[in-house]
Amino acid sequence: MSFTPFTKNYADNSTEAGFEFTFFCDICQDGYKTSFTESKTYKKASFFRGLGRAASIGSSILGSSIGHYAESGTDVISERFHGMSPEWHKEHEISFRLAQNEAMGHFHKCPKCMRWVDDTCWNDEDGLCVEDAPRVATEVAAARASERKEQIWKKAAETTIFTGEIKATQTICPQCGKPAGTGKFCNNCGAPLAMLKCPKCGAQNAPGVRFCGECGTKLS
Repeated sequence: MSFTPFTKNYADNSTEAGFEFTFFCDICQDGYKTSFTESKTYKKASFFRGLGRAASIGSSILGSSIGHYAESGTDVISERFHGMSPEWHKEHEISFRLAQNEAMGHFHKCPKCMRWVDDTCWNDEDGLCVEDAPRVATEVAAARASERKEQIWKKAAETTIFTGEIKATQTICPQCGKPAGTGKFCNNCGAPLAMLKCPKCGAQNAPGVRFCGECGTKLS
């Protein structure tokens, strides 16, 4: 191309059939895809290829000599449009100029950082991109949201959910010395597991204890 594009941040999506370009925002990298322009040279080549196929079909009816000359003509046209012809490149350059004019209507050039940005990344009030001039309302909302998040985490850290130690305990039968289970009687020997009440002071004592742990009275 003999000219400099307005931005280097673009993609050329053109094919032999036509021309299309995507221009990207220098901040968010969102793209704007321009309108597709059909290649006239490709369309013309397709037309002649169609004529060649039609003549080839006719040769099967009218005779082999006509088919020979028609197929030869088709080969010449195919060679002429193989790859990208000078005509195609000329069309490509014109289409790219038009695509730039179309895309520039959707971008803004920041006078401070000199980047091209789309409407999303442009602060229209200050005439700068949002990185050089953040939108006040957006920044205030973001700051408030961040503050609320910090307060929630701080409150959660100060809240006591559980205190104490977790211990894995099990009842041991005083009679047989084996794990007794969770019932009132031992699962192994049937000995009672209920607490023994002291007849003198009324204190509760573990099963199998012979004397009260509070007053020393002998327990039956």
